[in-house]
Amino acid sequence: MDGEPTVTDEVVAGLRDTHDPRLRELLTGLVRHLHAFARETRLTRREWEGAIAFLTETGKSCTDTRQEFIMLSDVLGLSMLVEGLNDPHCPGATESTVLGPFHLTRSPARERGADIDLTGGGEPCVVSGRVLSRDGVPLPGAAVDVWQADGSGFYDVQRPDVQPAGNGRGLFTADDEGRFWFRTCVPSPYPIPVDGPVGGLLRAAGRHPYRPAHIHFIASAAGHVPVTTHLFVAGGDYLDSDAVYAVKPGLVTEFAPVDDPEAARGWGVPNPYRHARFDLVLAPA
Repeated sequence: MDGEPTVTDEVVAGLRDTHDPRLRELLTGLVRHLHAFARETRLTRREWEGAIAFLTETGKSCTDTRQEFIMLSDVLGLSMLVEGLNDPHCPGATESTVLGPFHLTRSPARERGADIDLTGGGEPCVVSGRVLSRDGVPLPGAAVDVWQADGSGFYDVQRPDVQPAGNGRGLFTADDEGRFWFRTCVPSPYPIPVDGPVGGLLRAAGRHPYRPAHIHFIASAAGHVPVTTHLFVAGGDYLDSDAVYAVKPGLVTEFAPVDDPEAARGWGVPNPYRHARFDLVLAPA
């Protein structure tokens, strides 16, 4: 107990010469909150050693195609908290969600209307929409980065022996009316990887690892704030218990069933198919 009341102040005082004011603020807050946590919970030596071992294993689990620390941030809700703190809160703009741990490779540039489902393993689907400013004006040339899991719930980087690189990914450019569209498969719910430290943490907490079916988007245009968001499949499982807390009601969209041979030919998909319409509205910079 000796020295407990003063050690926090001593560490904070040792940060006084940090040249970057923001770094000094962040480190000071981190020290005070970590020390307060240890005091509040009466953290034991064994528990702290276990925490260090957990973080060490989390780092060892990171590779070029897997980011275990992002998953840890996601399942603790910290990713969504940071998103909320940094959301421009512009009324009418598309809401943001987490980036997730699988935006690790560059999406290949594709022509509008291209099929990003290169393995044909799921129910055929068309996704179409526009990129708009908050006042409804189309944003020609806007970039729309898309990535999703396949019909079995896996990203290309998870099963490179089954999926070709770039499967489920595409970088599209909106036309003169801000429109984009592409073909894909209806996404399915999937578990985040549970064979590492984060999976062990979920099991210890009695939590499931599943995410509701979704497609990731990043939309950007000159003079506007980019948005990182999801398109969630309405009526699917886990919308009320997403393992990473990323569901927002305004992002849940109907993947409407369509039985129209002529329309299917126009989109270049088999009949019947599903069609999701989703506009991306950007806040002004």
